Amino acid sequence: MPATGDPADTPLRLRPAARALIVDPDDHILLVRFDAAGRHIWATPGGGVEAGETVEAALRRELIEEIGLHDPDIGPHLWTRTIVRPMPELGWDGQRDTVHLVRTERFEPAPALSWEQLRAEFVGAIAWWRIDDLAGRLDEAVRTAPMSLVEVVRAVLRDGPPPVPFEFDR
Repeated sequence: MPATGDPADTPLRLRPAARALIVDPDDHILLVRFDAAGRHIWATPGGGVEAGETVEAALRRELIEEIGLHDPDIGPHLWTRTIVRPMPELGWDGQRDTVHLVRTERFEPAPALSWEQLRAEFVGAIAWWRIDDLAGRLDEAVRTAPMSLVEVVRAVLRDGPPPVPFEFDR
């Protein structure tokens, strides 16, 4: 059956996840680096939506746990991204990320989770980036998720949020 974009219309068991594009007043973005299989992947902070949670509630919880951001002003839904990759340790066939814009004052990340807990989730670093600096660091071993994150962030910073959230295909 062809997928319509609605996770309920696909036979895959997709983990719902909430993420945030965190932007400070100087247009720096806060990313989390995941380290696995010899690669470093910079991605937006966030994580799984638990049973009974809304996307917004999950995002608030995840931002406290992962980066120590309390009471953010959660902005518009920017994009959705579906990743089909077996996650047998979690019982899922992939993940469906819902990404919102969060504009905030610059802060020093202070995760509620310990670094031992974060490393168990493959988190290796948290850092603020100028988008051009991030673009200059990308290579075979250092990537972003999604792969076109730099271009998308540039568009959001230049043009503002899209009028309708878009769907990433990779």
